[in-house]
Amino acid sequence: MITVIRHSLVLLGGPRYWLLLLSPLLWLAGQAVLLIAGRLPTFEPVAAQNTLIGVPVAILGAFLGGRVIGGELDQRTLEISYTVPGGAHRVWLAKLAGAALMLLVSLGLMAVSTFTFFTAFPVVQTVYGAAQAAAFYTVTAMGLGSLFRSETAGALGTTALLGLEAFIVSRLGAAPRVSPFWNPLAIEEADTDQLLAMAVQNRIGTALVIAAIVALTFARAERREKMLGG
Repeated sequence: MITVIRHSLVLLGGPRYWLLLLSPLLWLAGQAVLLIAGRLPTFEPVAAQNTLIGVPVAILGAFLGGRVIGGELDQRTLEISYTVPGGAHRVWLAKLAGAALMLLVSLGLMAVSTFTFFTAFPVVQTVYGAAQAAAFYTVTAMGLGSLFRSETAGALGTTALLGLEAFIVSRLGAAPRVSPFWNPLAIEEADTDQLLAMAVQNRIGTALVIAAIVALTFARAERREKMLGG
């Protein structure tokens, strides 16, 4: 199993896949430079989930997700996956597991760095929220890459969704409740019971959407003639 996961990591990120784990830290480095230069105010705990951790890890997730199936299409290796005993979905599940492992490690590094150098925050709540957004955009990029039969087209579609999310947040001041980036710390006018209900709805709803995207993507990608057609 370890060998399979390692091979999946190489397929996703190349021989030096470990560099991808560190790439989100460049975002924190940039934020630190702006903070020291006086271009940014001091970060509050509410900024930890998305501004400091969630956004860069979600971008990494989108890159990895696009390579799960879309990368095989671009490299003309998808037909090989169809020869794997048990179905091509076993290859894609292994890649998803590899992507999840990379994201968890990167998420841990980002959380520790943010807590140490920027601001304290409620760990479980914040890390789960950031992981949720990363998982959503990972499977979304995978789904769009399969839908458009291209890693590049999938990446463009995912970038458009991220841009739309950023636009909505800029207009509303916070991510809406249906968003994978929804942050309970950004809700000010709600009592404890209301906040708990909103959190449960968002977390369960997003998990169901993620599962649905994975199922629909695999169902489409298993249609060999459709995927390999002109």
